[in-house]
Amino acid sequence: MGSKMKALVLGIGLQGKAVVHDLDKSSLITEIVAADTELAEAERYLMRSDVKKAKAAVFDASDENQLKRIISETNPDVVICMLPASFGYATAKAAIAAGKPFVSTSYTGQIAELAEKAKQKEIAVLPEMGLDPGIDLILGKMAIEALDEIHGLYSYGSGVPEPPCADDNPLKYKITWTFDGVLLSYKRPARLLKDGKTISIAPEDIFKKENLHMVDIPDLGRMEAYPNGDAISFIKAFGLNHRVTHMGRFAMRWPGHCDFWRIMSTMGFLDDQPVLIDGIEVSPFKFVSAHLSPYLQYQKNERDVVILRIHAWGLKHGRQTNVIYDLVDYRDLETGFFAMNRTVGFTASIAAQMLLDGTITETGILSPIRHVPSLPFIDELKKRNIEIIQRVNGNSSSDDTGQEAPK
Repeated sequence: MGSKMKALVLGIGLQGKAVVHDLDKSSLITEIVAADTELAEAERYLMRSDVKKAKAAVFDASDENQLKRIISETNPDVVICMLPASFGYATAKAAIAAGKPFVSTSYTGQIAELAEKAKQKEIAVLPEMGLDPGIDLILGKMAIEALDEIHGLYSYGSGVPEPPCADDNPLKYKITWTFDGVLLSYKRPARLLKDGKTISIAPEDIFKKENLHMVDIPDLGRMEAYPNGDAISFIKAFGLNHRVTHMGRFAMRWPGHCDFWRIMSTMGFLDDQPVLIDGIEVSPFKFVSAHLSPYLQYQKNERDVVILRIHAWGLKHGRQTNVIYDLVDYRDLETGFFAMNRTVGFTASIAAQMLLDGTITETGILSPIRHVPSLPFIDELKKRNIEIIQRVNGNSSSDDTGQEAPK
């Protein structure tokens, strides 16, 4: 690749804006194309921001031909997809066909089917480079490597209002990414490993009290943790063996949030099936999303807080040992970027730059666990004032980790 590097960012929402902002500060990048389905929105952002290297473009993400066109016309050195997860496969396919490296923040999912094509084209395709998935997977790898023998690995993620502004609505929650996406995550089944046995949890059961436990976060307080997606699949992804008896992925909210959504789910408010109201079919899910969104917006002086905790335990030098990584990040009121934007968008930008500068040289469908060098990545986060704290203790139980064991 030449000295002039161009990045194509697809999707200029909250996280996409953070990607553009970070790329603009990179000496590696000389040109950015900020492409969105709404040209006016992209242009408005670029006019109001201090971004100097970017220009706006428009495309229809649902049209495969337009995906091909925007990539062909802009001829970027890397494609960064910040569109909703449902567009990931088509966008990755178009990037591979054009011979362009690809980065996204969504789960690999169907993109794995493109492995052979990516290898044939000698193209790097790196999904799962956001916060969760993304930073959590890299810290998980580091926690595992810190132990001689791994017995359990729990991952916790959260993006919530910081305590001063969390109490002005009964959900104790505000929006830093698409609210439809938040609600869809509340409808996913979950799987975890407990005492060596696989536990499957139906979507309607994830907020039940028996599936919740409490976690203490230093300087912030106690949070509710509930099962979040399929933790079992990550046993293989991390290359773990039969000695692992516990594996869990959890999301965290302020106390009371889970009770609210347990009731809403039980009463059918997350259902897609329309109900007839005055002769009009209305989806309960769509109604809830549209109705609540205006009540869950941040004010300009309010901050969100992103919390990520990785807790691994097992043996080190023959002793029971806990390894914990904590990341706590707040909204930057100067730039306006939420902590969620920073930890998701900056991560995607770092990944793209690692592909461009040769830090990552492998091709095919890549994984943060196997292909992203941990320490250089952590150093890049530090440059952006995203700090990670490690704690190691030799206690024989998890009593000193600030969290209850899942029931």
